[in-house]
Amino acid sequence: MEVVKVVAEGFNFICNLQFWRMSVLWTLSLVFSYLKLFSYGFLSPKSNIYSRRSPKHSTFANTAVTRPVCIITGATSGLGAAAAYALLEEGFYVVLVGRSSERLSKVISDLKSQNQDACLKGFEVNLASFESILEFKQSLQQWLQDSNLHSSVQLLINNAGILATSRRLTSEGYDEMLATNYIGAFCVTKVLLPLLENSPVPSRVVNVTSFTHWNVCCMQAGRETVSGKSFMKSKCYPYAHIYEYSKLCLLLFSYELHRKINLTTKSHHLSVVSWSSENQYHARNSIMCFADGFHSVEIFGSSSVF
Repeated sequence: MEVVKVVAEGFNFICNLQFWRMSVLWTLSLVFSYLKLFSYGFLSPKSNIYSRRSPKHSTFANTAVTRPVCIITGATSGLGAAAAYALLEEGFYVVLVGRSSERLSKVISDLKSQNQDACLKGFEVNLASFESILEFKQSLQQWLQDSNLHSSVQLLINNAGILATSRRLTSEGYDEMLATNYIGAFCVTKVLLPLLENSPVPSRVVNVTSFTHWNVCCMQAGRETVSGKSFMKSKCYPYAHIYEYSKLCLLLFSYELHRKINLTTKSHHLSVVSWSSENQYHARNSIMCFADGFHSVEIFGSSSVF
């Protein structure tokens, strides 16, 4: 009976219109993104190439910041864990943020086994909860103080994201996928912005987006849509639509944050990056732009580096 139940659930899943939306439209979006990347590489002017300058370089050194601090959400696997490893090699103090304390402990152990000199700290945070995010801010500030580190953050990577196939609500009443993929990233950036602005060296916010945002159309960007309440009217959970919309919101947030930062003189050294998580080679290179001097401007697929 258990096997029959699993087979029935699998059959219903592949018969769902959301599944075919992902299979067809997301594939076409990926092809479109790579064609755009290909045309950009051959038809657009070549980007300036700058000499490599990591935090270990003497010209980057600052007496107030002995070791730059990087915060990575969704860091227990995939791109987040890979970014943590790369940034540890560059000399960053990497702060890992994840929902599971067990997975955080495991990835910290794995990273330390690969790099004996790794400076790591883990925080258990539920990005779908405002209360958890505010607690994280307080804990982070206390940790910076107790560790005798400068009260600032040099790099924030909003990498956390989920693809839920069933309807789930947060304690605040928001759709969990939208709350994790967009609202959580927005709130984390909002509460940590003072620490980013307080950095004596250039700082950066990195938002991980997706090529799937190309599929969003005819949708109002209102309070009900952003909270996910407008999607609750559907009989079947439109998980593909919500994922696409959450990534579009994150991309638009990157543009708006970049615009607002440029309007303030105190944030002239803070920059904003949005990259496509599906193109991991270029995503990793975008991270390393931070260590290379904060001044490269590139476009990779659906991602934009400001």
